[in-house]
This record gives sequence, C-alpha cells and structure tokens, in this order.
Amino acid sequence: MRTVAVRIGPRAGVVIVLASFLGLVAFFWPFVVAPGTFGSNYAPPLIFGVLLVLVLCVVVSEIAEGGVDSKALAMLGVLSAVNAALRPLGAGTAGIETVFFLLVLAGRVYGPGFGFTLGCTSLFASALITGGVGPWMPYQMFGCAFVGMLAGLLPRATGRGEVLMLAVYGSLSGYLFGFLLNLSFWPFSVDPGSSLAYLPGLPFTEQWQRYLAFDVATSLGWDTGRAVTNFVCVLLAGPAVLAVFRRAARKARFQAPVRFSPSPPPAPELPENGEIRPR
Repeated sequence: MRTVAVRIGPRAGVVIVLASFLGLVAFFWPFVVAPGTFGSNYAPPLIFGVLLVLVLCVVVSEIAEGGVDSKALAMLGVLSAVNAALRPLGAGTAGIETVFFLLVLAGRVYGPGFGFTLGCTSLFASALITGGVGPWMPYQMFGCAFVGMLAGLLPRATGRGEVLMLAVYGSLSGYLFGFLLNLSFWPFSVDPGSSLAYLPGLPFTEQWQRYLAFDVATSLGWDTGRAVTNFVCVLLAGPAVLAVFRRAARKARFQAPVRFSPSPPPAPELPENGEIRPR
C-alpha cells in the first residue's frame, strides 16, 4: 500500500523540478562557474548555500500549501525528531549513518512529498542538536531531500522484493549522497599542487577525472560505511518499520475526503391526546 501523506499539486511539482535543477547547479558549481566569477574559491559554496536555503523554503511552503493536514504534520514532526535523535548514534564512526534508512522507508510509504520534506527537517533538526550548523548544512538538507523524494518514486513491489529493492536503493543513495556532498567543498580542501585538486580553467574531462580520483581517495571508504549501514538496517528493520508505518497510515487516513450527509427529518411531536402533529 502506498499512501500520499503530503500531496504535491501541479504548481508544487513545477517548483520541485526547478529546485532540483538549481540544486544540481549548486552541487556541480566547480564545473559550471567560470574561473574568477566570484573572485574567490570560498565564495561560490556560500552563495549557493544561501540560494539552497531560499529554494528549500519555497519548496516546503509550496508543498505545505498543496495539502499538509494536521495528521501528516504530526507524523512529520515525530519522524524528524526520531531521525535527529538517531543521527548522533552513528555519525563519525567509519561512515556509519543511522539517519538514512528511516528516511528511505518513510518516503516509500508516505510518498515523495513527505520524503522531500522529511529530508529537510531531519537534517535541520539534527544540525541544531549536534551543533552542525554551517555552510555545508543546506547541501546536506538538499541531499537528504533527494534521497527521501526518490524513495517515494520507486516502482511498485511487495514482500521481500520490496525490502530488497529498498535496501539496494539505500545502499546506492549512500554513495550518491557522499558523491554530491564532496562537490561542495572539493575546490578548497586539497593543496592546489596536488593532482586531485580543483584547478579553475581546466577542460571538463580533466576536471572530472580529478574529482573522481579525489572522491575515491578521500571518501570511498566513508561512503561504503554509509552504504553498508543503509543496506543492513533496511534489510533487518525494513519489514517491521514498513508494517508500522502502513498501519499508522491506515489509521490516520491522510487526505481523507470530507463528506457531509443530509440531516434526518425532524421527528414528529407526540401530544398528550395521542395525535401525531408534524413539527
């Protein structure tokens, strides 16, 4: 069963598509920004980070305007708090991330709009709790929003096939998240004289080879830890968590239509003499 807890209207869909395009530009800025445009390598990630915050605010407001009832909002708050509490349990140890598997399962059950919003709110809440607020936070929020949204767009499946599909997707999303996040700080994280460093003005192919080498050398082990964690958590806890989420969705009946039935005719009055007199 697939439930749409947060409905995405046509206008919100267009906004999400445009936001996704701007998000990809923000991540891939080393390949799209002309050398010397901002005068410093440190300026683009800050500028695009502020742009991502504004874009996320617009997207979340559009989604909320399209239809977030009180039950969906309550579910969003609960899962955001749970994810914010889970994240410190694993982050920082061999790439183990405990925040993604719940995001994947919630996006699968409650739909892409809910997954997108949960990715934003979970990372924002966990950053406030752990003190991880910085120029990297908008990139993390957008990356998790992508993970949750794509989980809600996966094809239909049931039983063990569905759990295996979600486990594989969670593993791949762990690699994709790390690949995108590295782009945001790669240009100023390596000695310019290194063969892995970002050099403005190089052809795209050579720049791309440098980044692939940088990602493999500095982040592949960490991303593998995240991917393995996602795979194992979804595979082991997936069936139980999916059942709980779907049971909650059945009881909540998100976006249930409101129907008004006509009131029954008034009952006739019974006077003292026994005659029925209409009211």
